Parts: sequence; C-alpha cells; structure tokens
Amino acid sequence: MAAEPTKDDRFSFGLWTVGWHANDQFGEPTRAPVDPVESVHRLGELGAWGVTFHDDDVIPFGTSDAEREKIITRFRAALAETGVVVPMMTTNLFSQPVFKDGGFTSNDRSVRRYALRKVARNIDLAAELGAETYVFWGGREGAEYDGAKNIASALDRYREGIDALAQYVTEKGYGLRFAIEPKPNEPRGDILLPTVGHALAFIEQLDHADMVGVNPEVGHEQMAGLNYTAGIAQALWAGKLFHIDLNGQRSIKYDQDLVFGHGDLTSAFFTVDLLENGAVGGGPSYTGPRHFDYKPSRTEDIAGVWDSAAANMRMYLLLKERAAAYRADPEVQQAMEHAGVGALADSTLSSGESFNDLLADRSAFEDFDPAAAGERGYGFVRLNQLGLEHLLGAR
Repeated sequence: MAAEPTKDDRFSFGLWTVGWHANDQFGEPTRAPVDPVESVHRLGELGAWGVTFHDDDVIPFGTSDAEREKIITRFRAALAETGVVVPMMTTNLFSQPVFKDGGFTSNDRSVRRYALRKVARNIDLAAELGAETYVFWGGREGAEYDGAKNIASALDRYREGIDALAQYVTEKGYGLRFAIEPKPNEPRGDILLPTVGHALAFIEQLDHADMVGVNPEVGHEQMAGLNYTAGIAQALWAGKLFHIDLNGQRSIKYDQDLVFGHGDLTSAFFTVDLLENGAVGGGPSYTGPRHFDYKPSRTEDIAGVWDSAAANMRMYLLLKERAAAYRADPEVQQAMEHAGVGALADSTLSSGESFNDLLADRSAFEDFDPAAAGERGYGFVRLNQLGLEHLLGAR
C-alpha cells in the first residue's frame, strides 16, 4: 500500500484542473463551477502542498480593481487557513477572443502590448504570494495557415516579450524564474515552441537565458510522439527543468489530460524513477514541485473530481515505491552493470588525454576488434523486463 500524501511530497495542482467545468468543443459543461477557495481547502485536505493558477482562474476576466482586491484577500485567507502554498503562477492569454491570434505574437501590435501588461500585473501578484516559478504556455502563439504568420517575426516578438518581462522581474527584485511550456498543437493548428528541444533552443537566444527554463508536460510531449522521460532528462542535463506538469496521455491524439499514470504507465514509471532517484551513473536531479495538470473526465460528478485528484497523488506514490524497489534490487543492479548503464558516465577521453593522444592510441582503432565488440549483448530487454516486473508488483 502506498503511503498517504503529505505536504512533504510537494504535490501541487492547477486550479484549472479540479475547477474545470467539463465542457468541450462538442458538449456543454457537465459540472457546476467550483469556488477556488473550496478547491484550496479540498486539495489541502487531500494532502496537496500547493496550488497554481492562471489569473482568470481566481479573478474573472474584466473584474474591477476593487473587486479584484476583495477576491485576492479572500483567496489569501484560504491559503493561510490551509497552509497550502502557491509555488507557480501563469497568465491566461488564450481564452478571451482578444487573444485569438496569440498574446505575445499576435499580428495586432495593440494586443501584444495588452498581453504584456496583463502578464506584468499577474507577475506582481505572483511575487506577493511567494511563487518561485512563472510559466508561459503559448497556447495561441501559432497559426493554422502557413501564410498567416511570419515565423521569424513571431519568434522575435516572443523573445521581445520574454526579455521585457524578465527585465521587469529583475528590476523589481522578484525571486521568480520563468518556465516555457511546450505543446505541438491544440488549440492552434501549430504552436510555436512545440517541444522541449524547440524551447531549449529558443531560450539560448534570450537576454536573460539564465532565468528561463522549461515546464514540460507529459501529454504535450507524447502528443508529438516523443519520449517524456528522455525530454525531462535533457532539460535536467541543460539545467533548465524548472517545473513539470504530470498527467496521462494515450498516443498521438488530442490532449487528453488523464490522471497521471492512466495513460502510458511504463513511461510514468520511468519518469518517477528519474525524478526520485536520478539518472543511473549520476547527473543533475529534480527538486521542484510534483505538479499535476490533468482534467477530471466529463463523466465525473463533483465527488469524482476529488477522487481523481487523489488518484494522481496515489499513482505517483505507488510508482515511487515501485521505483525504489527497482533500484534496490541486486538483480536489477547486476543487469544495469551488464548493460553498461552506469559506465556511460565514464569520460570517453581519459583525464588529461588530448585528441592527439587518442589518435596515437593503437588500442582505440588499429588494434581494436570491432567484430568482437559487435558480438556483445547488452541485455536491455532483460533490464526492461525487470523494471516492468517491479512496476507490476511481481518482484
């Protein structure tokens, strides 16, 4: 049996997850709205450590300044009553018609300026609430038609927006880092910065690249047919895994936002293994929140909403237990050694060895027997089988 979640697990949920009204393009909402304050209390009771939100999740779009302050005061009281924290915030630049062609990359300059002001206002609130990460999901930053958008100019404007906001945060002295959340498509036909790799390359072009990382989501990477575990491993390697979004996805299709582990279970197992135990042979580790960005299915009533929230945490803790047993298993350790998993951490060139030294080493080429080396079996299938047996509780 998995342990019950506690705040030490640092589980967090977006208020847009449990607060989703369960509407979609083909159907009306199947649930009534949930008060964000109620969500904070219910998530806290379930063992969640944090909540995250877009500005519009808590403060309805178009709210007056006076009413906005009342809403924030009430929300802050709920945080104080429950001990729930706000580790991350973001801005909704996708729901309202004004953002139909994007926020930072709209072809309309006035919309781009409005988007920057909307984000800056919410960054101020994030700093007030003690958030450490500010996420940018460019859900409308894209196009359906190749002739509709100058991609080079769009990336210039995207860079300009992030640079301007990073400078704002720096001048204000806020302790915030930015994280870009990639997604290949939906709601736009094609979205800019569609994968972790695209986002990492973009970040290198920024004036404040040191304070910008990525926030990869399971479903978003798998929608593109990519390996989520490998994606976050590269982000860790680059020192850019600032935040993560965990959910479930089954193959290349629309963004399903299933409960974590309810999609590709094997991938979920190795994701948790990496997050909790680090890479075999060493490497940077992830110390941030375990954040769930899922949607309670339209089929669920309000009781099912809270059951599904609890299911995310339980799935993670179950996989954490299985991953710990997997790493501790002597047979697994032997299989890893046979496969050379840890040996990959050994430098190809010896300490102090120059490339000319390598060229002079006959054992590296002239006397090397590629035929004999090609006969080696790595035992990857056996190693994977052991992992799956631990995942299934068979070992």
